[in-house]
Amino acid sequence: MQASSLKPGPEPVIGIVDDDAQVRETLSELMHDSGFRAVCCADIEAFHALGDPPPVDLVLIDLRLREESGLTLAIHLRERHEIPIVMLTGVGDEIDKIIGLETGADDYLIKPFNPRELVARIRAVLRRYGHASARPAAVGKRQIAFGEKRIDLDARRLLDGDGEEVPLTNAEYRLLEFFARNPERVVRREELLEELGADTQRYVDRTVDVLILRLRRKIEPVPAKPVHLQTRRARGYVFHLGTG
Repeated sequence: MQASSLKPGPEPVIGIVDDDAQVRETLSELMHDSGFRAVCCADIEAFHALGDPPPVDLVLIDLRLREESGLTLAIHLRERHEIPIVMLTGVGDEIDKIIGLETGADDYLIKPFNPRELVARIRAVLRRYGHASARPAAVGKRQIAFGEKRIDLDARRLLDGDGEEVPLTNAEYRLLEFFARNPERVVRREELLEELGADTQRYVDRTVDVLILRLRRKIEPVPAKPVHLQTRRARGYVFHLGTG
């Protein structure tokens, strides 16, 4: 077990339960760089050894621990404590079981995930539990507004009307910023593929259409009737900054 000093302290303490030492180290560094403290455990037994209740504000649990399931720990925590849970899963895992009533997990991310998105998800979950110190950093000076949302170009993030961060993957953010910098004109699919660059190699099974669909779910009031990111049949897409 590796840990920074645990509570008390102003920074949220994030428990990391993963049997891969390299993953634990990487996540711990990410937490520290993002203003959190981290306590790392290689298995469920090590996490239980922290105490009852465990001195953490949120716990990241890998679903596939060596010779045991992260679901076991998630269920145990949900039955005994009001501790936020974020599950880390692999492609093909049964997501419905992870976020359903079986565990009561608050959120999940599929590996490999974008570090910025993980931090945004953690902050969002902590805020829902009333952890005021999980507030994001100050908004940058360079912004692009559309509808009730704002793109913080300095921090490379999307904010909703209340100033809360809307988690985006790296590819989703790059597409959104590209559209926002090129509003009110038709953008061809070839331009979008060129803008994504190496990301098209990472997301082999994610076509432009799928990325557009996912982005609409995060920026449109009614994704099926988009007012910002609209399709121009046989031509491409056009982005409107206004509300309609």
